[in-house]
Amino acid sequence: MITFEECGQMLDEIADSMPFELYRDLNGGISLLPQTKLHPKAVGNDLFILGEYIRNSLGNAIVFYYGSINRVYGNLERSELYKQLVRILHHEVRHHNEYLAGCDDLGLLDKQQIEEYLRNKGKAD
Repeated sequence: MITFEECGQMLDEIADSMPFELYRDLNGGISLLPQTKLHPKAVGNDLFILGEYIRNSLGNAIVFYYGSINRVYGNLERSELYKQLVRILHHEVRHHNEYLAGCDDLGLLDKQQIEEYLRNKGKAD
């Protein structure tokens, strides 16, 4: 398990390695919060939000949840955790860029994955 500070350093390194153009209009930046965040459709407290793209009156931002990351990936080797952080950041940056492009293909895929999760839990609507 890595510390909050180590996680933040890893995210900074990953974000700095990506082309700056991908962050256009991401005026709220990228932040790491200490909490664990459950998905609202979680069944049995087993579905966590690791990161999310947020659009609101203050602007556009990407937020990571350290508690959720540790809950899901805390047992991974450092190099494997790093790979998961890359995957999560790429996912959230894609949400941002799809929003700028006026589409939401990834949002639709996320919705399908939640529906599949609920079917597997026997909770599909």
